[in-house]
Amino acid sequence: MTAFQILVLCTGNSARSQVAEALIATLGAQRTAGRVTAASAGSHPAARVNPGAIAVLASHGITWGDRIPKQIDAISDQPFDLVITVCDNARDACPILPGARATVHWGLPDPADASEPEQLRTAFAATYEALHARIEALLALPLETLSPSELSARAAQIHRSHPLPTFG
Repeated sequence: MTAFQILVLCTGNSARSQVAEALIATLGAQRTAGRVTAASAGSHPAARVNPGAIAVLASHGITWGDRIPKQIDAISDQPFDLVITVCDNARDACPILPGARATVHWGLPDPADASEPEQLRTAFAATYEALHARIEALLALPLETLSPSELSARAAQIHRSHPLPTFG
């Protein structure tokens, strides 16, 4: 049985999409209903993964420091069962991926917009928690048996049913 494949898109592929990819990769590998794999990319990738993303993942036991943001063109020919955009710019700027069975937009505030060190830690922690809750709910679905429209609808409902992170 092949793994269910999820792509997470964000403009810079340095913060939200990296945290989501790490969570999906970690939690998806432990899923008893079938393995889920993840990738992430950006429309305008940053030079490096945001240190705040690396730090929040490390605080939860996930090593992620060796990752490099990827351009969407590097993965656009791969088939994905679900594509999740996590920022409004990525939703608007990213091309339609012909290999995507289903898509959903999980718009979240950018934790990298915080200016002070303590605000950054709080913002990345809140982003981690928001994505963790959504991804756990997503991975609890019978992903392999949902039609593309059902998958998109259920993933959108997951986003609507969880509060957006607040950084203030």
